[in-house]
Amino acid sequence: MLIFGLGYTASRIAEALRARGWQVQATGRSGNLGFDDEAAVRAALAQASHVLSSVPPAGESDPVLDRYGDCLTHPWLGYLSSTGVYGDAEGAWVDESAPTGTGRRSARSEADARWLSLGARVFRLPGIYGPGRSALDRVREGRAQRIDLPQQVFSRVHVEDIVFGVLAGLNGPPGAYNLADDLPCSQNAVIGEACRLLGVPPPPLQTLEQANLSPMARGFYAENRRVANGKAKRVLGWAPRYPTYREGLAALI
Repeated sequence: MLIFGLGYTASRIAEALRARGWQVQATGRSGNLGFDDEAAVRAALAQASHVLSSVPPAGESDPVLDRYGDCLTHPWLGYLSSTGVYGDAEGAWVDESAPTGTGRRSARSEADARWLSLGARVFRLPGIYGPGRSALDRVREGRAQRIDLPQQVFSRVHVEDIVFGVLAGLNGPPGAYNLADDLPCSQNAVIGEACRLLGVPPPPLQTLEQANLSPMARGFYAENRRVANGKAKRVLGWAPRYPTYREGLAALI
């Protein structure tokens, strides 16, 4: 397996593959290859049977496809995408048949479509949490906020469930797969549960204006949807080990 972009999620995928006897090469912070070392990357691509990219778009384009797309003729290709490709659904459920490209992440939608056109397994991911990156950490660090938007819901997924989804996808057909847990809910509910587990009072409710969110965080609240995971369950035989934020946070605590 050659992995482009060995970050928070992909590094755990690499660990799981190596534990199962796979040879893994990768670009990224802890990888053995430099993305710009074209000769070495192309040599690794020539040896690989499987290729997975977790590299997000840069500007308006996908750097992996732009630079190495001519080499991506492997029988198994994978891409870690985002459920942001669905845009705002006003709180409704979306599955893989929903239209993409209507939201704020137009570059991600285009990259998603390009990988699908190559016959990749495209794993669409909602908010990712796990060790060192969860509501528990935000509460401990005093960064947790509760926004007074009663109808706002989000989907999320534990990083280990992404690993299990990609492993299941090694034997699955090409196509798009939503890897989300079973319980979309408000971010306030997650913060409240983290506070309960830590034995501290929840932060006060604030309006968006009072919260003084960054443009990126404010964009997060501009879209409202519930992400369905039925296709991954049916086709890949995948099921989240942490079906809701409650099990996920309890495991992290």
